Amino acid sequence: MIQKPKGTRDLLPEESYKWQEAEEKIKKVLESYNFKEIRVPVFEYTELFQRGVGETTDVVQKEMYTFDDKGGRSITLRPEGTAGTVRAYLENGMASLPSPVKLWYNMGMYRYENVQKGRLREFHQVGVEVIGSGSYLADVDVILVGNQIFKTLNIPNIKLNINSIGCPKCRGEYQKVLKEFIGKNLDKYCDTCKTRFEKNPLRILDCKEKKCKELNVGAPMMIDYLCEECKEHFENVKFMLKNANINFEIDSSIVRGLDYYTKTVFEFIDEKTGLTALGGGRYDGLVEEFGGQPTPAVGFATGLERVMEMYTANNEIKDDKIPDLYILSVGKEENIKAINLAEELRKEKFIIEKDVFERSFKAQMKYADKINARFLLVIGEEEIKTQMAKIKNMKTGEEKEVKLTLNEIRNIIK
Repeated sequence: MIQKPKGTRDLLPEESYKWQEAEEKIKKVLESYNFKEIRVPVFEYTELFQRGVGETTDVVQKEMYTFDDKGGRSITLRPEGTAGTVRAYLENGMASLPSPVKLWYNMGMYRYENVQKGRLREFHQVGVEVIGSGSYLADVDVILVGNQIFKTLNIPNIKLNINSIGCPKCRGEYQKVLKEFIGKNLDKYCDTCKTRFEKNPLRILDCKEKKCKELNVGAPMMIDYLCEECKEHFENVKFMLKNANINFEIDSSIVRGLDYYTKTVFEFIDEKTGLTALGGGRYDGLVEEFGGQPTPAVGFATGLERVMEMYTANNEIKDDKIPDLYILSVGKEENIKAINLAEELRKEKFIIEKDVFERSFKAQMKYADKINARFLLVIGEEEIKTQMAKIKNMKTGEEKEVKLTLNEIRNIIK
């Protein structure tokens, strides 16, 4: 028997309705902030992620699913949503739209990484991007969206951590100091960190290797080297969050795993597990990196697999999409009537089930009970003649005689 690849999962009906409920709640939150949905290809040219995500990141160096297509072009399955969204923003002339352009997505992502609880090789992210505003108010607005998602999903014990990683101007000075700190023990770092030392030492702070984490203790903090513009931006973010009654902590270790981030970065942490439930930040240079005019932007992404673990642990979720009516019929004339009546009721948005096995009367009765149908309507030879039938409430056992018309049946099962 062929099995699914490692790092993937089957989302079965007994779970999918829970995802649908959570996704609908998230969608309503995003729409309330006037975000519009975007969908981008599942694969892009590899260069997009090399330039956007960054060649020194774990994502590009270790985790991307990359292959040559039949034309010899290097193709990569999307490992994250921001790069593709910005590419679509530029390619489709969205810069001419009223600014800021506020986009959201819910898409599958692909990374070849160690499989663990809440982290798969095929996973799903909901993300938002606000393109066009360089104001600290946009940072605050995006953080408020993330906060509201967890409130709406009734997920407690979520902590907000924020940091600033500055801009290219102030980051240059910081990198000199950081290299002095790391250089003393560079021979003890992992091979990946050694390759990052010259190109992007900031990435070393994001290393997941235990020995590298230990070596990074006491490293100088970017927040102490911010230029005046970045410092003012960060102070304004903190000021507005406090006045919006959003609790937060400063975490100087947050650098995020992607190279495009500048200034504000943030993470919502599940205090129970210590894992990041949502993360994001500002990326003011990405649009220009992809060939557009200098355009500031800010956004976040949250992994639905991890969110769903928290959502199902804190909420009782019932599947309310059970059949409103099972139409029991045996015989050709009876089946014709059942089909036509079922189609009329489905147009009225009712969930209708009927036999497709040519089962016996008794077998259909059992099936209607197993699928928890709310009502049962029996159509037999006598019912066809009289155009009258009995409808049974499966919960109470009460039976009523009704005309075989849309109006009569609708009024009972509505």
